[in-house]
Amino acid sequence: MRALIQRVSSARVTVDGGVTGEIGNGLLIFVCAMKGDSERESEWLARKITNLRIFRDDADRMNRSVVDVGGSALIVSQFTLAAETKGNRPGFSTAAPPEEGKRLYENFSANVTALGVTVANGVFGADMRVELANDGPVTIWLDTAAG
Repeated sequence: MRALIQRVSSARVTVDGGVTGEIGNGLLIFVCAMKGDSERESEWLARKITNLRIFRDDADRMNRSVVDVGGSALIVSQFTLAAETKGNRPGFSTAAPPEEGKRLYENFSANVTALGVTVANGVFGADMRVELANDGPVTIWLDTAAG
């Protein structure tokens, strides 16, 4: 699985003009299941992200996790993270098929919740509008294949 995470002071997703998910302080997580991914990758990625120390401590150093600061997570499915950009037109053949991608997206959200983070979601496969206030800015790319 791949994820792009952004530390945010706020973020929200709208679909057809209605808000489907919104958070204050926490993480905006774009996530993509890749062909061959399983619950194992979903669980690993959830643990990695929830334990990643990218929030400021009292000394203004990145030393706290989203759990430590009581932050939330807005999780958005993003199949374009699988983009192959060898040419000028991206290809997405390495992304998991939609039904598998949706299952792993939902599994990932459940795993993050089980690790003590309040989760809000986008809508899998929908045309979404994402608004965010990136804090820092802090943006980090993770890929379970890279370990």
